[in-house]
Amino acid sequence: MVKRLGTYSIAAHAVSVVVFAAPGPAHAVTVRQGVAALQRHDYNTAAAVFNAIAQRGDPSAQAYLGLLYSKGFGVPQNYTAAAFWYRRAAEQGHSGAQYMLGLLYDRGFGVPQDVVEAEKWLILSTAGANGRGAEDRARIRDAVRTKMTRGEIAKARLRAIEWGPHRER
Repeated sequence: MVKRLGTYSIAAHAVSVVVFAAPGPAHAVTVRQGVAALQRHDYNTAAAVFNAIAQRGDPSAQAYLGLLYSKGFGVPQNYTAAAFWYRRAAEQGHSGAQYMLGLLYDRGFGVPQDVVEAEKWLILSTAGANGRGAEDRARIRDAVRTKMTRGEIAKARLRAIEWGPHRER
């Protein structure tokens, strides 16, 4: 079941996690054009740019497209589509997408609610962040842990240890 956002806003985290992620070198100019369109609030252009690049497997474009779907910017708001794009980027090791996917699993937005999967992605995201971002992600990860049994935490940690990135291109 897909839930709508309440007072807790995924968007606040999304902007800091995804929008400021450094674009990869393979499509740097085009991704930058998408970011520029996003910053101008030209969401239709941003969606078109990111969609074209995301289809080719670029994890930064996939993460941005996940953001657009989660917010409904330039595309209809659709948490299932957001989760699809975040997952594709997360599976390639994009830390911001891992974080956002973890939040979606925690809340059950676009995916079945699953604290073990949420914890796995939040562990990976926290490990891939640095500085203040790592601290913020660790706080959210720790908040999710308060909902879990010791067995669930152990299962999530094992999944995180066994996980490895898989590049699409």
